Amino acid sequence: MRAWINGQLLTDPRGPAITISDHGFTVGDGVFEAIKVIDGHAFALTRHVERLARSAGGLGLPPVDAAVVVGAVEEVLAGQELPLGRIRITYTGGVSPLGSGRGDAPATLVVVAAPMEPYPETTSLVTVPWPRNERGALAGLKTTSYAENVVALAHAAENGASEALFGNLAGNVCEGTGSNLFYVVDGELRTPTLASGCLAGVTRALVLEWYGGREVDEPLSVLDRASEMFLVSTTRDVQGVHALDGRELPAPGPITREVAAVWAEREPQHLDP
Repeated sequence: MRAWINGQLLTDPRGPAITISDHGFTVGDGVFEAIKVIDGHAFALTRHVERLARSAGGLGLPPVDAAVVVGAVEEVLAGQELPLGRIRITYTGGVSPLGSGRGDAPATLVVVAAPMEPYPETTSLVTVPWPRNERGALAGLKTTSYAENVVALAHAAENGASEALFGNLAGNVCEGTGSNLFYVVDGELRTPTLASGCLAGVTRALVLEWYGGREVDEPLSVLDRASEMFLVSTTRDVQGVHALDGRELPAPGPITREVAAVWAEREPQHLDP
C-alpha cells in the first residue's frame, strides 16, 4: 500500500495522516472515488476524476484540481507492482470547527493505492427495508457519508447475502450499496435511470456504451419477472446475481455472459475510455 496526502507520500501509510478536526472525519463532509488498477495503470481515470469533481461541486466543496489528482495517482502507482489493485481518492472539507459548518482551511486530498483480489463470478442480493432518497441533497453524489450502506450491507450479511439492494422512495429499483444493477425482462437488458437516485457508475455507463441496454424506472416487483441479473462496479466489473431475496437465478445468465465477454475484450483496449 502507498498513500499520498496533500502533496506528500507517507513513509508509513498506516500511521497518523489527517488531523482529528478534518471535516471528512468529524461529519463525513467529503467525496471519494474508487478506481481499478490494471497492470499498474488506473482504469478510466479521466471519468473518475470528472465524477469526483461533480460530487465535490454537489457537496459545495472547493473545485477539484484535476491535474493535482492525476499527479497524485501517478505518484502512488510509481514503483509498485500492481497487476490488480484499487485506488481510493478522498477529498474532504479539510480542517473545520467541531460541527456541521465548514471552516476556511483548504480541502484535504488523499490518494491510496493497494492490491485487490478479484470478486467472485456471482453474488447474492437481499432487498433492504430502507429506501434511497432520490430527492435528497446527496442523491447521485459519491460522498463519504456511507453509514447507510454499512447498515444495509450488515443486514444483507445477516440474511445470507453479500450485497444489499435499495429501492427508492417511489418504490422503484435503485442500486446496491456500491454497485449498479442490470436485469433482463422479456429478453431486454434494463437498468434504473439516474433519476432513481442511483450513482452514475462509471462501469454502468461503459456497459451501456459498449453493449447497450434500456434505462427505465420500474417498481421493485419487476425483478420477480427478471430472468437474470448482474451487478456492475469499478471493482466488480460484471458480476452475475445467483439469488435475490432467496429466489435462485441462473448466474451468470446468457446476457450476463455476453456483457462480461464484451467487457473483458474492451477493458484492456481502452484503459481511459
